[in-house]
Amino acid sequence: MRQDKARILNRVNSPDDLKTLSAEELRLYCEELRRYIVDECALNPGHLASSLGAVELAAALHYVFHTPEDKLIWDVGHQTYAHKIITGRREAFHEKRRLGGISGFPRMDESPYDAFGGGHASVSISAAFGMAKAAGLLGRRERVVAVIGDGAMTGGLAFEGLNNAGASPETDLLVILNDNNMAIDQATGALKNYLLKISTSKHYNRFKRRLWNLLSHTPFLLRFCQKTGNAVKQSILKNSNLFESFGFRYFGPVDGHDIEGLIRVLRALKEIGGPKLLHVLTVKGKGLPPAEENPSVWHAPGRYDPDTGRRLAPKRSVARYQDVFGETLVDLARLDRRVAGITPAMPSGCSMNILMREMPERCFDVGIAEGHAVTFSAGLAAAGLRPFCNIYSTFMQRAYDNVIHDVAIQRLPVILCLDRGGLVGEDGATHHGAFDLAYFGAIPELTVAAPRDERELRNLMYTALQADRPFAIRYPRGEGEGVAWRGEAFEQLPVGRGERLREGSDLAVLTVGTTARFAREAADLAAAEGISVAHYDLRYAKPLDEKLLDEVAERFDKVITVEDGSVRGGVGEAVAAYFQRGGKPVRVRSLGIPDRFIEHGTPAELYRLCGYDTEGVLDAIRTIIR
Repeated sequence: MRQDKARILNRVNSPDDLKTLSAEELRLYCEELRRYIVDECALNPGHLASSLGAVELAAALHYVFHTPEDKLIWDVGHQTYAHKIITGRREAFHEKRRLGGISGFPRMDESPYDAFGGGHASVSISAAFGMAKAAGLLGRRERVVAVIGDGAMTGGLAFEGLNNAGASPETDLLVILNDNNMAIDQATGALKNYLLKISTSKHYNRFKRRLWNLLSHTPFLLRFCQKTGNAVKQSILKNSNLFESFGFRYFGPVDGHDIEGLIRVLRALKEIGGPKLLHVLTVKGKGLPPAEENPSVWHAPGRYDPDTGRRLAPKRSVARYQDVFGETLVDLARLDRRVAGITPAMPSGCSMNILMREMPERCFDVGIAEGHAVTFSAGLAAAGLRPFCNIYSTFMQRAYDNVIHDVAIQRLPVILCLDRGGLVGEDGATHHGAFDLAYFGAIPELTVAAPRDERELRNLMYTALQADRPFAIRYPRGEGEGVAWRGEAFEQLPVGRGERLREGSDLAVLTVGTTARFAREAADLAAAEGISVAHYDLRYAKPLDEKLLDEVAERFDKVITVEDGSVRGGVGEAVAAYFQRGGKPVRVRSLGIPDRFIEHGTPAELYRLCGYDTEGVLDAIRTIIR
C-alpha cells in the first residue's frame, strides 16, 4: 500500500512491536496489513484469498504468544503472508516467490519464526505434537500452536495426529481450526457438513456468545464455558463432539476477524493445559469483495487491479495442458460410460470441473486425501469403471504405497494423471513435480507416459483407456505447444513405442515429455554451427522403447537425454543402464533436475538454472561432440 498511508504498518517490524499497539491500533494495523497484501499481490502474484482470511488470526497469535520461542505451525502454508510480514519480512515481501526472494510458504531456514516448513496439507498437528512432546522431554516451557485450514483437516494425516495427540492428556498443544468452508475450491465431504452444522446452529451460537461474553475472561470460567457449551451442542445438535471424542477440549466457534475477541480467548487458552482445539470462523478473501464472492478464483488469481479488483488475466492463444485434460476427459466420458473422474480437492486446478459440470454423477472430489483418491479409484476399477485419477505430481508422492499396493499389484486399470509434472515455478521445492518419473519407474506393471504436446496428451488418455492396465500420464503446468487437438480424431499410440523426430549423423538427443521443444530448438541452432543432431522422442518412460534404443546404439556413440524430472533414478539413467546391460559402447550425458531441491522462480529461470533449457541442451551438444 502507499507508504504515506501505512501509518501503523511501518511501525511493526516484529511481534514485539505488535505488542505495543493499543486495541484500536491493532484494528487499524490489520486493515493496513490486509491492504498491503492486496497491493503487493497485485504486482507480484501469489496465494491471496487464504492469507486475506488469516490476517487477524496471525496478528492475534503473535500478540498473545511469545514467538519465536513459542512455536506456530501453519497448515496449509499459503495462509502465512500476514505471519511473514509481522515477523520482519515486510520489505522482503516485495520479492516473494521470485528467484532469490523469500518463499510463499513457511521455511525453517528462512526465519526462526517459521517453526516448521510446509506447502502440503494436513501436516501441522503431527508436527506440532512432536514439537510439544520434545519440549516436555527437554524441560522447555514453550507453547506449540498448529493452525490448520483451507480444507487441510480433511486429510487423513490430520486425523492420525489428532488421534495420537488426544491420547496424551499431559501434552500442552493448541490446534486452531481456521474454518472458511473452502480448500482451493469449495470444501466437500462429511467433515465440512459437520463443521457447517456447528457453525450455523442459531440456538447454540446465540447461547455460546452470551455465555462467553459473560464468563470467558478467566481460564477457569472458560473451561466451565467449554464443558457447558459442549453439553448444549450435544443436546441441540443431537451429536457428540468429534474433537472431544479424540481427547481434545473443544472451544468455539469464534469470529476469526474479531481481533479483540481472539486475543481474549487465546490468552485464556494459554492457561489451560492438555490438547485443545479452537474452532475459528473466517472468510476466505476477507476485505477484497471479488475475492469474498469468488474465493476459488482468487485463491491464486495472478495479476489484478488492486483498486477495482479487475483481474488482468493474460490473453491466451494456446491452451493449457490442464484444459486439454479436462476437455478430453469429457470427450472420453461421452464415448465410454465407464469413465469417471477423481480429484483430491483440485477440480478447477486440474480442469476436472468441466466434467463436474457436464456429468456430476461421474466426477468425485474426495477432499485433500490423495491416498484415498488412489484407493477409491482402485475400488471403482475393480468394480468395472475406468477411473481417471488426477493428482498433482508433488501430491502423488503421498499416495505412493496406494499406487503400488492397491493398483499395480492388482493390475487394476486406473489411469493416474499427474498434473504439474516437472518444475512448476514460483511455488518452489514443495510443489515441483521432480520425482514422478523416478518413483513410478520403479513400479512393476505400471506404464508411464509423458506427452510432448497437447495432441499427444489427448491421444495418451485415449490409449490409457484402451490399455486395460495401470497407466500413468504426467504432463507439465502451463501452456502447450499450440498444436491442433480440439476435435481431432483419437489415435491409439502403441505402448512402449517412441518416435524419431529428426535425422542426424553426429549424435542423438533423446527426450521424454515436453523437453522435446528444447531439443528441437537446440538441434536447429547446432545445425547452424555444422553439428548434425538426431532427435528421438521416447514418449514412454516405462516401458522404454528398446527397438528405438537399439537403433540409436547402432548409429551413435554419443547420446544426450533430456527430461523435466530428477536425473537421479530418472529416464536418462534407465537409458544408460540399458546400453550398459547390452554392452553398447555409448556415452550418455543426462540432463534434467539435479540431485538437490530446486528453489522458486519462473519456470524459464529454473530450466536455465538446472541446465536443460534450449541453451543448456545446446551447451551439452557442443561439449559432447568435442
